[in-house]
Amino acid sequence: MLAAHRAPTPKDTVFREGRGSVYRFRRTDDEAARSGSHVPVLLVPSMLHRWYVLDLCEGSSVASALSRQAPWETYLFDWGVPEDEDRYVTWDDIVARLDRVVRFVQRTTGAPKVALVGYSLGATLSAIYGALHPGSVAALVNLSGPFDFSKACLASTLVDPRWFDAEAVTAGGNVSALQMHMGFFALAPLHGLARLVRLADAHDDAQALASLTALETWVADAIPFPGSAYVTYVKELYQQNQLVRGEHYVRGQRVDLGRITCPVLSIVSDADGVCPAESTTALNDACGAEVKDVLRLRGGHVSAVVGPRAATDLYPPVVQWLERHATAGAARTPESKL
Repeated sequence: MLAAHRAPTPKDTVFREGRGSVYRFRRTDDEAARSGSHVPVLLVPSMLHRWYVLDLCEGSSVASALSRQAPWETYLFDWGVPEDEDRYVTWDDIVARLDRVVRFVQRTTGAPKVALVGYSLGATLSAIYGALHPGSVAALVNLSGPFDFSKACLASTLVDPRWFDAEAVTAGGNVSALQMHMGFFALAPLHGLARLVRLADAHDDAQALASLTALETWVADAIPFPGSAYVTYVKELYQQNQLVRGEHYVRGQRVDLGRITCPVLSIVSDADGVCPAESTTALNDACGAEVKDVLRLRGGHVSAVVGPRAATDLYPPVVQWLERHATAGAARTPESKL
């Protein structure tokens, strides 16, 4: 039953990038006809979990909302599952992969710019890309992405350099799926008890039960993280907070968030224990955009995205914001390639 519910939005694999894949979500003929004058939208999930949290099940799907209810082509970059040999994949390599995916979407659609919708770490990477390639981004939706890592609360405490050595953790290779899973468990140790309560509440609601089952499967479906990239991620972003300070470099180029001038929407939730609001909205403070909006939701880091209120509180506002701010027709800006 779960397989039928998970990732239900029809899609096609249109590009391969390393371990990853680019999906294009299918549209009806009428929807496709309306998409010609709009920039494409690229969903960028976190690398810390599987991509399908953005297409969890019927009624709980960012991908479905953006592809079925809006006049544009919607793509998603699935980062894939790292293997043992990916221990040497660097942070620079990861940003370069995103660059190649954006360029693929540009070539395929003929659009000079792409609207990026990043979730969690995917939002952080999307903004890094946008700072390095501002001429390629029409609009940026920052869905619970961390930027001021000094405001990341418990997560920052867990990787405090006084007791956490990222190089020692990755000495044997990638950070394993079990290690990643236990790291998230440490951020929400009562999750198991809360799950039982939610399941009891939903026992006579088939839709809610299916959604909870899909969510629990996704939470348990942890994946490894490339060892080399993990060291950079923890040391330079969490421990040294280089990104928001303007001290972070990718392939020798400084990541200046002030270079982001496209419209920015940061989305925060009131019970987010992974990425508090202050960490997310730091992007708005640092970027150079004229349009810098904030959408505040009820819920946690994941429940705000796929919970029962997402269909009314999250999906329609994001679609409306993109319709208002992600417009086509801007000239392509020549850029260096990563």
